Amino acid sequence: QVHLVESGGGLVQPGGSLRLSCAASGGIFSMYVMNWYRQAPGKQRELVAQITSGGSLNYANSVKGRFTISRDNAKNTVYLQMNSLKPEDTAVYYCNAHPIGASTQDYDYWGQGTQVTVDS
Repeated sequence: QVHLVESGGGLVQPGGSLRLSCAASGGIFSMYVMNWYRQAPGKQRELVAQITSGGSLNYANSVKGRFTISRDNAKNTVYLQMNSLKPEDTAVYYCNAHPIGASTQDYDYWGQGTQVTVDS
């Protein structure tokens, strides 16, 4: 059983920056692909960024060049650095742990979510 706890959300002005953190416990961190998802009001949850245990990266087109995902396997923590934030980035951001090799999300773990609001 993996437990994920996000932190770092908040209110920021357009153009500002935030760094989200997700601390994992209860599992072997390196056995999971770590993801950040987000869900805005009235919209479906979408994948924002992904990082494998080996460091391969994947980003949604809407955040490329602005967001950076990283992980510290020694600290069992994944980060999302968000720069040049836009109002359309406003959403609840969720940390996700996906077992390496799993073909479905049936065995994924999710954090409780952290609110990011971009507003002047």
